[in-house]
Amino acid sequence: MTTEIDLIDEGRAVLIRWPDGTKQRFHAVWLRDNAWDEATRAPGNGQRLITLGDISADISISAAKPEDGLLHLTFQPEDRTISYDPKWLADHGYDVRQHKVAGWTGSDIETWDAGLSAGIPVGDFSAVSRSESALRDWLYGVRRYGFGKLVGGPVEDGALFKVADLFGYVRETNYGRHFEVRTEVNPSNLAYTGLGLQAHTDNPYRDPVPTLQILYCLENSAEGGENMVVDGFRAAERLRAENPRGFELLTRYCANYEYSGSAGVCLHSRRPMLELAPDGELIGIRFNNRSTAAITDVPYEDMADYYAAYRRLGEIIDDTSMQVTFKLAPGESFIVDNTRVLHARKGYSGAGSRWLQGCYADKDGLLSTLGAIELKDRKAA
Repeated sequence: MTTEIDLIDEGRAVLIRWPDGTKQRFHAVWLRDNAWDEATRAPGNGQRLITLGDISADISISAAKPEDGLLHLTFQPEDRTISYDPKWLADHGYDVRQHKVAGWTGSDIETWDAGLSAGIPVGDFSAVSRSESALRDWLYGVRRYGFGKLVGGPVEDGALFKVADLFGYVRETNYGRHFEVRTEVNPSNLAYTGLGLQAHTDNPYRDPVPTLQILYCLENSAEGGENMVVDGFRAAERLRAENPRGFELLTRYCANYEYSGSAGVCLHSRRPMLELAPDGELIGIRFNNRSTAAITDVPYEDMADYYAAYRRLGEIIDDTSMQVTFKLAPGESFIVDNTRVLHARKGYSGAGSRWLQGCYADKDGLLSTLGAIELKDRKAA
């Protein structure tokens, strides 16, 4: 069976019947806007050379035919024929019925609970530093699960920057380019004490929030102080299954977050605890009891139910069946997607020493590095 193309809606769209029997419709304006000829896209970087205003509002297709493995479409009033890769069109088709439940996650994400303990994404520092395939595998795990560990790294001040250099750049904040995580007298942040910390996302009071956090161990002989991570997206899924209305309230209304613990710093953001994209995709969680300010955007009629959902989300996050726990040794580090995975710490004693260094980075750098390696691999295949 061959590919067949019909003009529909007086040439304002086409209907393509693929060899496997499936059908897809494409609008003329979409096809023209997404052309890949050299007059439309820069050959070097693929960036678009025309604006939508350069495309006639009355655009139509006057001729369409498959030939030599391509689809050739003639656009009017340009009277211009442009060729398209059928596979690219099939992969980018939008003629599908969407029946997604609010809170859905993408196919490149796998949510998890304590059952992941035996399958934590782990990379060897030396291997990911010298091998592109090892780096790809580790970054893939971070993208899929929202966190990952590195072992075998150098035990030296500032080694965490070498982790960030693997895929991107450090994001500097009021805490500096990096921060020390060890007990302080009169600390500006509870992270600098030996107290246990509830699982949380960092810096919810920033907008945009730092999307990645790296914690690197230099000393850890103290009793206790184990690190824990919780998949916030799995917690949101549990809440949605148990209490759909509560889930809806935490996605509909904004909470307030603030921090002013240092001189000259007054940070505030207004975002929902569970953030959805317009199409219902779950794209973020902000959960940090220490930094949550007075919640004022929820109407009186919904406030009691909102707090009940907030409480239940915290209970789910605190459930040990949701937690993956590990203790870092010197030279080991872990990275979390701060828009998805919450991290916590068990309390530790004053005996021995515990010294971690932390910094923030941005997820776009990690995803770009991984995407570039994957693209290179596909081209080589």
